[in-house]
Amino acid sequence: MKSMTGYGKGVASENERTLTIELRTVNNRFLELPSRIPKALLGCEDIIRSVLQSKLSRGTVDLFANYENSAGEYKVRVDAALAAEYVRAAAELSKTIGKDLPGAYEISHLMRAPEVVRPEAVAEDPQLVRRLTEKALSQAVAALNAMRETEGAAVRDDLKRLVGNIASMLEKAELRAPAVVEEYRERMKARISEILAGVQIDEARLLNETAFFADKADINEEINRLKSHIAQFNACLTADGPQGRKLDFISQEMNREINTMGSKSNDSELTSTVIEMKNELEKVKEQIRNVE
Repeated sequence: MKSMTGYGKGVASENERTLTIELRTVNNRFLELPSRIPKALLGCEDIIRSVLQSKLSRGTVDLFANYENSAGEYKVRVDAALAAEYVRAAAELSKTIGKDLPGAYEISHLMRAPEVVRPEAVAEDPQLVRRLTEKALSQAVAALNAMRETEGAAVRDDLKRLVGNIASMLEKAELRAPAVVEEYRERMKARISEILAGVQIDEARLLNETAFFADKADINEEINRLKSHIAQFNACLTADGPQGRKLDFISQEMNREINTMGSKSNDSELTSTVIEMKNELEKVKEQIRNVE
């Protein structure tokens, strides 16, 4: 089991080029890949999408990259037309102001003129950049998933504890349920005796009334279904692969059964137990939001 939040970093070097990729993920119902690809990796979008989709199934992914070229391979571009225009402008200025101005317009002046000389980095080998991208990204994803697995183990342990609490409360409710009907029968009998003041109670009528209440308050079906859901939930906690969506669905079914038990309850002790189960289930649902 993995959490959806994490961080990973990968570094790849070749031919005095170094690419550093950092990944950060947060919760999301689906897999949301980076919408902006760093300029240095624009030709590697297919690799980025392929690697991320193969290793992640849910979460919002942010990608940060830093590309360094230590080879110092540059070319100097000279804009001859612009240089000629500077020379023409200097000659015109000399005619206008006067030829006796100190200093001459030299090559060194042209070299310092804006945009005449521009250093440009040598175009990168696209295949080299792709290799670096795949290597650095694979390292980053591996580190990211290692962190997500560590957090996922902690989430799994907490989910086991919370579902174990629900199971214990369910046992308590199961023990209490039969007593509710019997106590209802005794209360009904005592109340009738008090009202009728010694008149013989119609046991058949009382039995029918008790049977009607027992049918209305019967929660055995909900108890059995909730037991099944708990077993399925625990099985998912130890299963391989992403389980977040399945756990979310099971928790919804658990909530349905607990709510039905609460609506059928006509007993303060049983109602209190149901409320405790709902409280624990809310904690379960909160934790599931972190599971891939």
